[in-house]
Amino acid sequence: MSFSSEIKEELSKLNNLANKEQVQAELIGYLISNNCSVADENIKFSTESEYNINRFSKLLNNMNILDYQIDLQGKTFMITFKQNRIDYCTRLNNRLYISEIENDEEYIKALVRGIFLGSGSMNNPENKYHLEIALSTKNSSNLVLGVLEDAGIKLKVLDSKNSYSLYIKDGEEISKFLAFIGANSSVLKFEEVRVVRHMNNKVNRLVNCETANMNKTMNAAVEQIEAIEYLKKVKEYEKLEDSLKEIAQIRLEHPDSPLSELGKYLKTPIGKSGVNYRLKKIIEIAEELKK
Repeated sequence: MSFSSEIKEELSKLNNLANKEQVQAELIGYLISNNCSVADENIKFSTESEYNINRFSKLLNNMNILDYQIDLQGKTFMITFKQNRIDYCTRLNNRLYISEIENDEEYIKALVRGIFLGSGSMNNPENKYHLEIALSTKNSSNLVLGVLEDAGIKLKVLDSKNSYSLYIKDGEEISKFLAFIGANSSVLKFEEVRVVRHMNNKVNRLVNCETANMNKTMNAAVEQIEAIEYLKKVKEYEKLEDSLKEIAQIRLEHPDSPLSELGKYLKTPIGKSGVNYRLKKIIEIAEELKK
């Protein structure tokens, strides 16, 4: 089962149908989602989730709308009922002005929950963070965008030819959205994935950093050894100062050691910067001779 399906299963099992206002709000959410259509005076909602179709039918039963029909075509469930049985939604829809619903957070939560159940989706968070809800009209999209932003949840708008979608790609905002619509168990699962992804990314960054440092050290050592061997080849090695010859010999004996280690092998130990200065001096001498 996909993560998106798990969220909808959890929401479909919420035991909060006692409040008629919230039932109506959730039902309106379904109706303004992009998976609800009107044709031949019938309203039709389609979904591949058995839990979702059961939730929708419970909302209808709660509103005493009993003359609906559920069909199954392939993997798709479809519930159909007469448009005149839902006339109250037209009247109720007039309440969807921000000035009237701003003070009714539970109403807003139920509305958005219905929209997500109706046409929401979410990618597997192990791969990427992307939550999206598709609405039937631009006005509905703007309304939902506004009330969610008022609730402190930031979404982005994606307008296409046949639908208007709102989406979130930020992990923190997705957590807030799921908590807002009552998917508390899904929030916990999502946060577990976020923690694992964060730790994996941190480990990968550290490994990449270590690898880059190792490559840098190895490349520097190769350059230093090549310079020393060149000086020996052109009979200039013995002309070096004793301090340079000493560090050159140590480098040849310890080709894989970092600079901080090389300094410890000298008769009079010096630090990393001192070793680096001497080896750079050797490289400069070799480069000058090559000109």
